[in-house]
Amino acid sequence: MMPLLLASTSRYRRELLDRLRVPFRVARPEVDETPLPGENPAGLARRLAQAKAAAIAAQHPEAWVIGADQVAEVAGQPVGKPGNRDAALAQLTAMSGQAIRFHTSICLQREQGPILLAEDVTTVRFRALGVEEIARYVDLEQPFDCAGSFKSEGLGISLFEAIESRDPTALVGLPLIELARLLREAGFALP
Repeated sequence: MMPLLLASTSRYRRELLDRLRVPFRVARPEVDETPLPGENPAGLARRLAQAKAAAIAAQHPEAWVIGADQVAEVAGQPVGKPGNRDAALAQLTAMSGQAIRFHTSICLQREQGPILLAEDVTTVRFRALGVEEIARYVDLEQPFDCAGSFKSEGLGISLFEAIESRDPTALVGLPLIELARLLREAGFALP
């Protein structure tokens, strides 16, 4: 079995990758996630997924490495993880009644060899949200480590009118349909 590393410390990505039942280890990529001047959200997600995979592949040349990144986009601008309650309240207030796009990119690579890429775009349509329900949601779920200030796999689903995606796991941060395809292409045995 070829060694597989997930270049992410996200527990959400780790839990998703566990579903594929392929043995893997986790490694923390040290990558500057600051957007480049003029970089659009899709380009930022793609660049960061590749940078994370490349950073870990350089340290583990024998392994295949999965790099992933997700960038939320509101009116063409990237939206990051809020980090605290006030920022989460502000993000959800701004997204009330809006359609938000989530760009999720994955990169599978070895230090020497092919670089396999895939991307997913998921659109989340928020219902009109009241100030009190936003505060109640943020206090209950504390989504401070999630781009867009919600957890779709938890109570955050109650904030939406609709989710439009080819892959329901993409919104959580790791599109498993595309990742399974890339892993098969790299020679991993999957159903």
